[in-house]
Amino acid sequence: MASSHRDTSRTSRRWWVWLILLLIAGGAIAVVGWYQLFREEPQRFDSVEAYYLYGSIGAEQEEGIPYWIWRVLPDVFPQHLPGEGGYAALGMLWEEGEATPTGFSRKTIGFPRIAINCAACHTASYRIAEDAERQIVPTGPHQTFDPQAYLTFLGNAANDPDFTAAALLPAIEAETDLSWLDRLLYRFLIIPRTRDGLQEQATRFTWTDERPRWGPGRIDPFNPVKFHPDLLALDPAEDDTIGNSDIMPLWAMDEQEGFALHWDGLNDSLTEVVLSGAIGDGARPDSLPVDDLANLEAYLLTKRPPPYPFLDDLDPGLATEGEAVFQQTCAGCHGLEGARTGTVIPQPEVGTDPHRLEMWTAEAAERYNAYAEEYPWDFNAFVKTDGYVAKPLTGIWLRAPYLHNGSVPTLEDLLQPADQRPRRFYRGYDVYHPERLGFIHDGEAAERQGFLYDTAEPGNGNQGHEGAAFGTQLDDDDKAALIEYLKTL
Repeated sequence: MASSHRDTSRTSRRWWVWLILLLIAGGAIAVVGWYQLFREEPQRFDSVEAYYLYGSIGAEQEEGIPYWIWRVLPDVFPQHLPGEGGYAALGMLWEEGEATPTGFSRKTIGFPRIAINCAACHTASYRIAEDAERQIVPTGPHQTFDPQAYLTFLGNAANDPDFTAAALLPAIEAETDLSWLDRLLYRFLIIPRTRDGLQEQATRFTWTDERPRWGPGRIDPFNPVKFHPDLLALDPAEDDTIGNSDIMPLWAMDEQEGFALHWDGLNDSLTEVVLSGAIGDGARPDSLPVDDLANLEAYLLTKRPPPYPFLDDLDPGLATEGEAVFQQTCAGCHGLEGARTGTVIPQPEVGTDPHRLEMWTAEAAERYNAYAEEYPWDFNAFVKTDGYVAKPLTGIWLRAPYLHNGSVPTLEDLLQPADQRPRRFYRGYDVYHPERLGFIHDGEAAERQGFLYDTAEPGNGNQGHEGAAFGTQLDDDDKAALIEYLKTL
């Protein structure tokens, strides 16, 4: 009896030992799994401008792509790019020595991930000649990046039969050293899930197939949010609206304090615009870095555009004459003290293409305002308007093409009646044309590097902003003087 009791006790102790060992092993596996897949490492930047260009806005968790997969996609799938040069073929801008283009954040959440931020669309560039160094301007409107082409590339790559561990892992290991555990995770989990996620994203954007292409420097800013099935569901069913819009600058936002923001004035709170912009780029309410975005907002208030790069050739006397023309013709809507500056001008009055205005609905505004009620921050200022905002013209030289849809290539063209403006031109080429105040938009180089914009496409109309109130009836001398003055803003 005593021996049997001792045997039972030893057996019971062995089971407890095994159970404890199993629990320890399970806990260790869970810790390692968490560390490899979900640990979050903070980013550090030397300046708020560096954060603007490369910092996280909270999009990596849901919309981020594993960095090393993203890095090798152009090498593995060059046939799905519109040209040579990797991601540069999509118009992305790179600063020397950086691991990502401007507007792309690399952040470790378990493993390195990459996601876009505000600077992906709001970073300008220009060259004063074909062979001149490219100047990168944070907070300016991106002229070369084609967001839709980027989404198309990701979708086509994910749907390619070669989007497999067998094809991707050798390319990744040529770029970085993976541990044996990383290789297992990439082979059996990260690569398959990335493929599925990119395929799902491509499916979410099939509605763009029925609308005109955005092209470089343009985006449909709110339909992706309206039509996202899992995000806001602002409008439960897709409609046929076209929101294609030129990308706006974010500089000198202190000049627009209290003004209606966005092209159609759908919000007048910069704080809400910054937060909603992050959500539109893939962040979720519980992932928004609210304090960091507040610092970013302060940066946008004081950031200024660069001066016109050809000021040495400016005619001061002609610019002075042009200032008088501006005060008489333009300042009421575009001067910083103008009575209508920063207000919504009814669309029938300005006469520009109505599609962008029709895209935003009263229902969308109501739903957006209700979206964040359970969070410490909130939305209250979204509205539906009946027109487009008259903007201050700070840095106007670098904001080409013009009008809300980017349908007029230069300021010289904008001062012509609509029937004399170019009907088709190339956009996305960032060599500047100083005499016309805009980017070169025709010729071999523009055709080779640009995107053909056709004003006959729905949403691309170049009509409006015509008549005595808009400067198109000025004589040639006054137009030349006005353009000279606009170079100084």
